[in-house]
Amino acid sequence: MDLNNAKMEEVANTDIASTFEALAPLPIPLYLNQCVTYKQEILVCGGNSEGGCYSYHLLKNQYKYICSYPSNVELRGHCVVKCVNNNNPDEITLLSFGGQGKHKKHTLMMKYVSIWDNLEVEDKRNFNRWVPFIDSRNKQILIGRDDDNYIGARAVISGSRNHLLFITYYPNNISVYDLSTFQFVKHSTLPNRMFIGYHCFVSKTENVSSAMKRYANNTQNELILFCKSTGLSIEYDEDKQKLYFNKLRICTALRQFISYGFIRINDFIVLFGGNDNSNTTASGEIYKYSLTENKWIKFEQNLPIPLTDCAVAVSENSAYLHIIGGFDGKEALLSHVKIKMETLIQQEETETEKRGLQKKKKKKKLRTLKKN
Repeated sequence: MDLNNAKMEEVANTDIASTFEALAPLPIPLYLNQCVTYKQEILVCGGNSEGGCYSYHLLKNQYKYICSYPSNVELRGHCVVKCVNNNNPDEITLLSFGGQGKHKKHTLMMKYVSIWDNLEVEDKRNFNRWVPFIDSRNKQILIGRDDDNYIGARAVISGSRNHLLFITYYPNNISVYDLSTFQFVKHSTLPNRMFIGYHCFVSKTENVSSAMKRYANNTQNELILFCKSTGLSIEYDEDKQKLYFNKLRICTALRQFISYGFIRINDFIVLFGGNDNSNTTASGEIYKYSLTENKWIKFEQNLPIPLTDCAVAVSENSAYLHIIGGFDGKEALLSHVKIKMETLIQQEETETEKRGLQKKKKKKKLRTLKKN
């Protein structure tokens, strides 16, 4: 029996299966894979040294091949973000960039229409394939300066018109790129001692539509970054083009970890697995961070399989969270599991979580007594 298939069987047969449900496996093993959601689909866009792109249908529990990256593009910790076309709800644009360090970087776009529907499009050659990223004058655009190292970079789209691309990347950089003008508007250095890469980077306002932002005249952008012992709340003022940083507490158990799967769900940021930068070990633990309470909580159950560098996506109706692919310390995985959203974000703390918090309070009290 293939080792990957054996692991998929293990997921289905463990007690954890009551929490995690095993789904159709990936067509090929993937890690450092990028995923975006679109209606009833999760689009899987390549992985480490693997250029295949697939659509997973949430209702059919099936994968279907979309296309592959051009043969001259080698993927290594690349970024894929979704740009919604407000004029056509049946079409989205995907932007893929980075992943090639100080060598020539790729910047590609894909206009995607569902491969599961028989929609009539004017020219199918312009859809569902990676092509050069171009501006309004058909000039090819490359995102990133020559010395920028985008291996393991993370990116988020935000802004009052969802027009700003925030990029955080090695060693401790942040850049802001205006997708409407095809120009960088800000470069800065993060106030952290540790290098970043393969980290968690999310927006606090990613579920707010551009129309709502304009109505509220909201030009303030809030982002969160976690990497090893670095925790940052990042604010960007569009009017002043200024960045502001505030430090956040990192859970002690995560202070050596990178490469976790991550996602923001309402008030919580959830981290799955990861490794201590050794590339030979993988964690099965799950942690959630409350934005409003500034508090870390360890989830009582572990992942079915310890893994790093997995992709995490939320179904359109927000009922389930999907964990796709990853690396177990030895090889890339075919695994695809889902968990009910309410299981992850339930407010009540388990007995394990309560004991952990009580232990932290006792340690803090002892440190205070020693100082006095």
